[in-house]
Amino acid sequence: MFSSISSFVQVWENEAQATQRILDACTDESLQQRVTAEDRTLGRIAWHIVTTVHEMMSRTGLQFEAADEHQPVPSSARDIAEAWRKTSASFVEAIQSQWSDATLQEVREMYGEQWPNGLTLYLLILHMVHHRGQMTVLMRQAGLRVPGVYGPAREEWSQMGMEPPAL
Repeated sequence: MFSSISSFVQVWENEAQATQRILDACTDESLQQRVTAEDRTLGRIAWHIVTTVHEMMSRTGLQFEAADEHQPVPSSARDIAEAWRKTSASFVEAIQSQWSDATLQEVREMYGEQWPNGLTLYLLILHMVHHRGQMTVLMRQAGLRVPGVYGPAREEWSQMGMEPPAL
């Protein structure tokens, strides 16, 4: 749970940049990749990450411009990546201008439970990371190069003059 706006923004900016790298690596063709016919496509998961920011945070009373969760999933990977860029920037600006550290302690109804705003921010980040991980698997299945997030991806080891870890 976050207790200061500055600590949240610092973590958010790092995680949002990692998400941006993942979204920027997607192609229009890859957006249709899925594990099975019953599962979400890569594009649907990407769009879910983009739209959940506003869906969750509007429940706290935070107001900002963002992609609408009820819009269809864009067919353009570039459009999804740009929607993320705009949503994330608008969200950070709203947090910094509308909330204070004290706001993080305020409790709101969230999905039938009572969550402090600082917990909601923490869980929003975990939600993003969870789905970002799903995206990287689908990206590999689609034949895309996956950017490293918390360390180098397989292809990035050689750029660092190192051998990738053994499989």
